Amino acid sequence: MAQEWQNRPLERQYLIVWMDGIVFKVRDGGKVLNKTVYLCVGLDKTGHKQVLGLWLGMSESSSFWMSVLTDLKARGVEDILITCTDNLNGFTETINNVFPQAATQTCVVHQIRNSCKYVAWKDLKAFTGDMKAIYTAPAKEAAEAALDNFEQKWGAKYRYSIRSWRANWDSLSTFFGFPPEIRRIIYTTNIIENLNGKIRKYTKNKLSYPNDDAVKKSVYLAISEVERKWIHPYTNWGIIFNQFIAIFENRILS
Repeated sequence: MAQEWQNRPLERQYLIVWMDGIVFKVRDGGKVLNKTVYLCVGLDKTGHKQVLGLWLGMSESSSFWMSVLTDLKARGVEDILITCTDNLNGFTETINNVFPQAATQTCVVHQIRNSCKYVAWKDLKAFTGDMKAIYTAPAKEAAEAALDNFEQKWGAKYRYSIRSWRANWDSLSTFFGFPPEIRRIIYTTNIIENLNGKIRKYTKNKLSYPNDDAVKKSVYLAISEVERKWIHPYTNWGIIFNQFIAIFENRILS
């Protein structure tokens, strides 16, 4: 059953695909290793979510994601309008190599967490308050002005954080090109992180797995339980889908 599910044909097009990995301990060659289950959640034209598959590899890497995306294409996916991912090095380039027309959005929440890693506790409240002005700006131009102000105030003290925002800006700011209803869906990978949290809930009693097949089966069963509750389309889906049609009118496949 799990193998049939993994190899099933997919839709020709997904409006949004969220991608993320979740780590499990798996016995391999007499050792217990950390392995990553790679997951993709697609949003179809009816506004419904579905898990497109699971793939098991070592620590998360853009090269393995290449094989995941290639598998999606082999199973019938011709186009993805928007992808939402964490800021893994090389991820955007990997996506564009397989789906060159996809708009790529890096998760703003991941960026906020990474930016705060090396900020002193006494500065954290002011630092995050100033950073909020970037991603809550009404438009990209205003966000860029907020980023300039942020750098002027904090750049000398927290150079790493500013450099990270600048280096990832193109993919961090993609969501500003969409109406608020779509922005709220794509600026973060919360949808797939919530899925990961539910998978953790179903698998929490397993400290490690005896082999690769065992972890894949366990995650598949957890996904099956989660998807039973994914019966409703997104709220206000009629409005959102018409926005997609207006923006991507030449690419929406029938």
